[in-house]
Amino acid sequence: MGHEKVDAKSNNRIKSVENAFNIVESIQRLERCGVSALADYHDIPKSTAHVYLKTLQDLGYVINEDGEYRLSLRFLELGGSVRHNKSIYSVARSEIDSVARATGEVGTIGYEENGMRVLVYRSEPVEGVSDNAPTGEFTRMHWTAVGKVLLSQHPNVEIRDIIDRHGLPAATENTVTDVDELTTEIDAIRSQGYSIEDEERVPGVKSVAVPITDDENRAGNSAISIAGPKHRFSDERIEDELLPALQNTANVIELQYKHY
Repeated sequence: MGHEKVDAKSNNRIKSVENAFNIVESIQRLERCGVSALADYHDIPKSTAHVYLKTLQDLGYVINEDGEYRLSLRFLELGGSVRHNKSIYSVARSEIDSVARATGEVGTIGYEENGMRVLVYRSEPVEGVSDNAPTGEFTRMHWTAVGKVLLSQHPNVEIRDIIDRHGLPAATENTVTDVDELTTEIDAIRSQGYSIEDEERVPGVKSVAVPITDDENRAGNSAISIAGPKHRFSDERIEDELLPALQNTANVIELQYKHY
């Protein structure tokens, strides 16, 4: 199957913990699975797969529905608590709602964690169209406008380190996968103060993003964006309406941090 066996040896780790999280992530990818499917996925004995599933079920993190297992909503509780404790979420959420209503497009808050872009919040008006990415989604930084503007906040040596760790795989035929091309784009983003995503993660979707900065860096490496269907994101509309609205929203958020 090409998946690492969960009993592989590793230094400086508690292997049973690593195995359990490998199982959790596998159930997420499979959405739901039986004992046999999980055992085949990891090339492990069915008895081992059953022990992991039963343990996770007893702890309340997995639900057994007629012999198929899925992740429980306990993970929503944990993720919700982590997000609530992020000041960027508390400060910026209402402002993202406002800019989404004003533009009729999708507003998002993104955060960097371990060299990946995390979708912290998304406010989608009725007429807004996006890729329906779930809150909490992790993606490669170079796939999205938010991710690229987050990369621009790093010096080039750190960007190279992120690329070494996560690579530059393509999400679509428009994804930038060449290091030099990406570096040139990042230089332009630093100069202009915003980034554009043009069908680089999902066909038909375009977005513009700006960073959130504060003097004390309490916001961490975070950014906001407006996203929608490509045909509504002409260069003229981005320049005349969407980018000014987004920059104004970022300014308001940054001012609020001083009193948060």
